Amino acid sequence: MGKFPEADAYISNIFICRKCKARNKRGAEKCRKCGSPYMRPKRKDIRVKK
Repeated sequence: MGKFPEADAYISNIFICRKCKARNKRGAEKCRKCGSPYMRPKRKDIRVKK
C-alpha cells in the first residue's frame, strides 16, 4: 500500500474495465464507457519499472 490511507481507501473503490481500461466505481454493473460487464479491481501493490 501507499503512504496515505486516504489514497488507499480511494484506490480500493475503483474497478477497471478489462475491455477498454476505463475507471469505474465499485458498484458498477457494467463499464460506463463501453458497456462491457467484465471488470477487475484496481491493483493495490506498487509495481516498479525495470
